Amino acid sequence: MSSQPYDVVIGLEIHVQLQTESKMFSWGGTEFGLPPNTQTDPVSLGMPGTLPVMNRKAFELALKTAVALGAKIAPFTKWDRKNYYYPDLPKNYQVSQYDLPFSTGGKLDIPPRKDGGGGGHCALTRVHLEEDTGKLTHGVGEHSEIDLNRAGIPLLEIVGEPEIRSAADARGCLEELRLTLRYLGVSDCEMQEGSLRCDANVNLHIHKDGRTIATPIVEIKNLNSFRAVEKAINYEADRQYEKWKRDGLTIKDAPKGTWGWDDDLERTKPQREKETAADYRYFPDPDLVPVVVDEAWLERVRASIGELPAARRRRYETEHGLSAYDANVLVEQGDDVAAYYDAVVAAGGEPKLASNWIQQDVLRTMKDRKVAIAEFPVKPDALADLIGRVGRKELNTNQGREVLGRMIETGDPAEKVIELGGYKMVSDNDAIAKAVEAALAANPQAIADLKGGKKKPEAVKGFLRGQVMKQTGGKANPALVGELLEARLSELLA
Repeated sequence: MSSQPYDVVIGLEIHVQLQTESKMFSWGGTEFGLPPNTQTDPVSLGMPGTLPVMNRKAFELALKTAVALGAKIAPFTKWDRKNYYYPDLPKNYQVSQYDLPFSTGGKLDIPPRKDGGGGGHCALTRVHLEEDTGKLTHGVGEHSEIDLNRAGIPLLEIVGEPEIRSAADARGCLEELRLTLRYLGVSDCEMQEGSLRCDANVNLHIHKDGRTIATPIVEIKNLNSFRAVEKAINYEADRQYEKWKRDGLTIKDAPKGTWGWDDDLERTKPQREKETAADYRYFPDPDLVPVVVDEAWLERVRASIGELPAARRRRYETEHGLSAYDANVLVEQGDDVAAYYDAVVAAGGEPKLASNWIQQDVLRTMKDRKVAIAEFPVKPDALADLIGRVGRKELNTNQGREVLGRMIETGDPAEKVIELGGYKMVSDNDAIAKAVEAALAANPQAIADLKGGKKKPEAVKGFLRGQVMKQTGGKANPALVGELLEARLSELLA
């Protein structure tokens, strides 16, 4: 997009369903996947004579998120009714927050990317609480179907300033937010289940004849994956530019529009004109008392926030010497895997080796067995012990992996597996020298290839190293094999 004569201006509106067992203002359940309309209650359905009561846990999860995002917490906040009619809103109003949200400001990080993009952050306008609506499914025969199970579920709305300048940055920002929210334990953020949803406000700043021309803003809805967010923004930017070249309309000439994203056709399409605050006729909810947040409450929330992903990445790079890539891989696995890595290092595991073993062996085993890190049979101190033995050359890497496999199967410590399995690295010069001679004698063509220059020397030497390891049953010290083999080849090629 950088080659285009315009800047893309993107503002994200993100909705997050909070992980609570009951709804925002009622006792109704929040479990996903139940049959339609089986998880409703009189309050969320707006039945006459019912009164809402605020879910304290939902408010605390919202506070935790806002504090973690650096927002300013209001000491006094109230609830408002946002009035509009839509089939998935049985009360004809949504309890939300208008002029006194519980928090303002803050920021979302945009992680740097391998292509050199990203970095920095996007400022937030506000983070506020509301209740979710139901779900409409269109195109069922000649009708639409309504499922009100999620009506009333606690919903956190995170409103960003229009500061993002590329679709890739918007995607990265959302991915980092999802990771942060999972670290905080406030939401599972499963986009396919609707617990993380995003609308993107998009327009262009076109540069022409020394002027900047702004196109009308379009809010894109129905973005149910990170891929969809990126593709929709890129499509919409191209569409708006082509439209502007035809009609020349600017932000002053047309109201904000609401468009949907068709994931099958990979295009945006118009839905309706965007309502304004006046259309919603906000007024304070008469059935809900305001909320006062004192400093003691805030301190308890701050104390509950652990190390967040960005800070953890920095620590892994600065304290443990990991590359940005390795640090990111560990952090992106989630707080439980990163905590496992921390425990391995704390138990004496060399940080870089610990990272390698977790990425290459632990994560693969977890995937193959479909288990979480809490169910992984090798505890951090046991893995640290094994890594130490490999680092001290008691075992070579291949032996270490065999031992780890037996530890996973049996639950035994490395010492017992090594004793029962006869694992011990051979570091005897004479024994390895004999293996070198045997490998060379069995592979005269390799020597001929080296002398004739028919193959790359490193490829031939790598093959011969493998043959020496084969002669010793994989138990030879790899460094000593390389040293003795190199010396013998130098003699033969002199």
